[in-house]
Amino acid sequence: MNPFILAESNFKEIRDKKFQVAVLTWGATEAHNFHLPYGTDNFQIEAIAREAGNRAVRAGAELVLLPNIPFGVNTGQADIKLDINLYPSTQMAILSDILEVLNRQGIAKLIVLNGHGGNNFKPMLRELGLKYPDMLLVTTNFFQTVEKDSYFEEMGDHADEMETSLMLYLKSDLVQPLHTAGEGKEKKSRIKGIREGWAWTERRWSLVTDDTGIGNPYKATREKGERYFDAVCDKLAGLFLEVSEADLNKLYEK
Repeated sequence: MNPFILAESNFKEIRDKKFQVAVLTWGATEAHNFHLPYGTDNFQIEAIAREAGNRAVRAGAELVLLPNIPFGVNTGQADIKLDINLYPSTQMAILSDILEVLNRQGIAKLIVLNGHGGNNFKPMLRELGLKYPDMLLVTTNFFQTVEKDSYFEEMGDHADEMETSLMLYLKSDLVQPLHTAGEGKEKKSRIKGIREGWAWTERRWSLVTDDTGIGNPYKATREKGERYFDAVCDKLAGLFLEVSEADLNKLYEK
């Protein structure tokens, strides 16, 4: 048992412990090409949070890791079999309820650690931050903590070389042989602004990819996944520690 991981702890272990910050991971349940499991986002974010949390706790952080929420926003994937969707409004309701508990129990800091590209917690934390002005609400996406091109050759954003490498490191028994994977080719929008990236519309998943992947996974290796995992965990451990130690009355400097 690890007393900073709530799901693995018991009441006797934690009833007298002081926690400065709670970490909430949020993943998704969705198809990941032909070679990765539906739970990829959850396996990744839980492993990253556990290791980053261990490193932060060893450095002195007072944190509690809450159980992962395994369903995310998949509104663009309604016709992909068993991709489970939570509307942003549903996420907002869940997040609001969790914050109410933390606030009532004197845990004034929350980090929402996101593992799924369809989730966007910034507008939710803006609204909830006004409701709880004495709390520090932070969010980050694990896949934006370090530059991926320092670790991988082929860029993508779903079941790509990065995710495949991570899963080869974390859950190789759940990864099918790479020759069974689709190429992860993405069909580009005909609208110039969207194609260039300065305008946005939600992708209709079944129209932009034939295999549910976006990004070529064929150059993935376990070694790449391990290096990337270590770098991400180091970066996040630093964030966890800083937030844990932050004085809420002195968050800004001259």
